[in-house]
Amino acid sequence: MEHRIVGPGPYRATRLWNETVELFRARMPLRRHRCRFKSYEHCFTASEAVDWLHELLRNSQNFGPEVTRKQTVQLLGKFLKNHVIEDIKGKWGQEDFEDNRHLYRFPPSSPLKPYPKKPLYQRDVIKFPEWSDPPLGTSQENIPVRPIVMNSEMWFKRHSIAIGEVPACRLVHRRQLTEANVEEIWKSTTLSYLQKILGLDSLEEVLNTKLVSSKFIIHNVYSVSKQGVVILDDKSKELPHWVLSAMKCLANWPNCTDWKQPMYLGFEKDVFKTIADYYGHLKEPLLTFHLFDAFVSVLGLLPKEKMAIEAFQICCLLLPPENRRKLQLLMRMMARICLNKEMPPLSDGFGTRTLMVQTFSRCILCSKDEVDLDELLAARLVTFLMDNYQEILKVPLALQTSIEERVAHLRRVQFQKSYPEVYQERFPTPESEALLFPEKPKAKPQLFMWALRKPFQPFQRTRSFRM
Repeated sequence: MEHRIVGPGPYRATRLWNETVELFRARMPLRRHRCRFKSYEHCFTASEAVDWLHELLRNSQNFGPEVTRKQTVQLLGKFLKNHVIEDIKGKWGQEDFEDNRHLYRFPPSSPLKPYPKKPLYQRDVIKFPEWSDPPLGTSQENIPVRPIVMNSEMWFKRHSIAIGEVPACRLVHRRQLTEANVEEIWKSTTLSYLQKILGLDSLEEVLNTKLVSSKFIIHNVYSVSKQGVVILDDKSKELPHWVLSAMKCLANWPNCTDWKQPMYLGFEKDVFKTIADYYGHLKEPLLTFHLFDAFVSVLGLLPKEKMAIEAFQICCLLLPPENRRKLQLLMRMMARICLNKEMPPLSDGFGTRTLMVQTFSRCILCSKDEVDLDELLAARLVTFLMDNYQEILKVPLALQTSIEERVAHLRRVQFQKSYPEVYQERFPTPESEALLFPEKPKAKPQLFMWALRKPFQPFQRTRSFRM
């Protein structure tokens, strides 16, 4: 009952679906069952299917032990809707799947999901200006020139230029590294890092690069508090005050100073429900619809934890700042609640950790097209986020340093081409430094008298022969 690891790459959700369907159809035990005084061959009960598939998903590295029985029932309901299975009378599509003794079987043929065809996105690359290109709207030939009255002084200047005594004056256009250039460097370098970590030839089938905003990346890197949480310029996009107070209350339980009203039995459950209702009614998940395939692709790196953290760090930089801030605050609250031993149970049917995953997974990650493994993939991602949120929601220093050094290098080159003499004075070459600061002769080490003496040798009596 092996479930091979489905690595990163395009259409990972579809590949996982097909892999799970193939294993379920090939290895689900079938036997004869009786129902209403009639025997049916090669079938299984709903509960048997839930038991077997639940064990398969829990032992799979693609999903993990956090998969619940309820999620398995939901997946089997999708199998029934997509005609992967059918009931013993051949019905499928609109029927509900329940964890009971109802009989099901496999249809004669169960086609796998086809891989969707996505349009190839063209990258919008900002062309860096060449030093020989004039600014837009100007040229060397169209510069207005006033008529010059020739006199002896002007004639002497022209004669000096003609014979080579004075170099001719040329119009030099000064080029600067614009804000658009810097933003394109941030965007292209960030995407290149992500592509390298995922090991893909192109990100086109995983991510629409046109929808990636360089301004979001720069804001998420530099506009942060001391705690590393994003600071928003537009305060209207902040969390409502009552939601933020409720999150602080549970994160600091029982020392919640923001709530002055008296507490009652079950107060913490109502506060948690308030937070869950707000996040559950978001129009779009925090990780956004257009980044769904990118995050699902990164899930294929979870066996390599360090690489997965680096990939998640970069993907989270692509988020709108308000989404990144809400995600940071939510993950901090969830992690603190799970580690708080004084927190009363927030649900009768689930443990605290499972409740956190089940409640917030869909508001963090889901597909706009309702991919059939959404719940399992979201639960897997949220579980990994809870365990590593402090590292994942940090700015990757290697990426930031690389981009800052590249921008600084381009500005130095730009300054050198605009002002070569000033650049040479400020940043001398090794040859010019040798001319300005010739090497002084090295002082010879002083000779000490004791160094000239031979080391002490003991006196030895020798035998002399005298005549």
